[in-house]
Amino acid sequence: MTESPNTGALQGLRVVEMGQLLAGPFCGQLLGDMGAEIIKLEPPGRGDPMRDWGLGEEKVQWEVIARNKKSATCNLRVPEGQELARRLIATADIVIENFKPGTLERWGLAPEELLKAHPGLIIARMSGYGQDGPYSDRAGFGGIGEAMGGWRYIVGEPDRPPARMGISIGDTLCATYGCMGVLAALHHREKTGEGQVIDTALYEAVLQVMEGLVPEYDYGGVIRERSGSILPGIAPSNVYQCKDGPFMIGANNDAIFKRLTQAMGRPDLAEDPDYATHVGRGRKQAELDEIINAWTAQHTIDEVDALMIEHSIPAGRVYTAKDMLADPHFQAREAIVEVETEGRGKLKMQNAFPRFSKTPSGIRRPAPVTPGQHNAEIYGALLGIGDEELERLAAQDVI
Repeated sequence: MTESPNTGALQGLRVVEMGQLLAGPFCGQLLGDMGAEIIKLEPPGRGDPMRDWGLGEEKVQWEVIARNKKSATCNLRVPEGQELARRLIATADIVIENFKPGTLERWGLAPEELLKAHPGLIIARMSGYGQDGPYSDRAGFGGIGEAMGGWRYIVGEPDRPPARMGISIGDTLCATYGCMGVLAALHHREKTGEGQVIDTALYEAVLQVMEGLVPEYDYGGVIRERSGSILPGIAPSNVYQCKDGPFMIGANNDAIFKRLTQAMGRPDLAEDPDYATHVGRGRKQAELDEIINAWTAQHTIDEVDALMIEHSIPAGRVYTAKDMLADPHFQAREAIVEVETEGRGKLKMQNAFPRFSKTPSGIRRPAPVTPGQHNAEIYGALLGIGDEELERLAAQDVI
């Protein structure tokens, strides 16, 4: 399939992506969307387990996380595969890996050795607990990082066990911080010529977004607890039930709350000492939510939405994928695009993000259908390995 023109800010950079499932591959997706060439190394055979992930009878999550990538198979557990990886890394700017700490070293691909041969190389390492510390050799998945980083404890209803989001947020946060690290390291390399290693732990990525959770305990002994759909003391800010479904309203600012009371036909609430101030509304949060919910229950989502727009109140529908595809704002900003995939025809998915005014990101090529789809291009054209040698390597399960 013809590749679309590359206008991304990272055009000209080559990334070797090693690892599987989510954290490393999502970091590769982000860099690839911004224009980098991504060479994904998959184990011979079935390839990355992400090929079988997702909901529905036909698994299509791979089409998102593997877009803008080329697939080469490489058995990193055998010496010939390790040598192929070294040769390929010698041509690259960036390496991404999310194996258990010590794995690269065991395979003869230790970062210090790679940097000796290629001083400008940037190596992004993603793992459960980081590359050192007493837990570093433990197995770690995104959910474990969410638990250790504080996320799981505060998610869910107060009278129920900790819950989770419906996505692998620990992995994608770790990958996003890994991507940020790569971009910062590229700036350093631009000034000095030096590469470096970026150590990103799942639990630390989650910890970064925990706001005041740690200092609140350290200073005042406060432990945040599960609070369901609200943030304690921030009111009104909740999902309320209309006649035909849920609707989100965020009117916790004093001026915005006053406008909400006007939209509700209850301007008296803005004068009531219990509700007039941010602190007062926080104390009476449950009672206030009951008042608002009783009002929204008398109206349809469209009716409430129109009033919120009229009174300039932050509010909105609680979207499903079906709602997103029908929404004119998503369409106008091309937040969702249709991609011509190789295996499944046209498929709608989230567009590249963020938006750039000069170097737009984009989806230039669909996800590779089969593991090793680009072996000839990568090992043949790039590394100069002949057809006969490639056939031998394939026959011996090296590629």
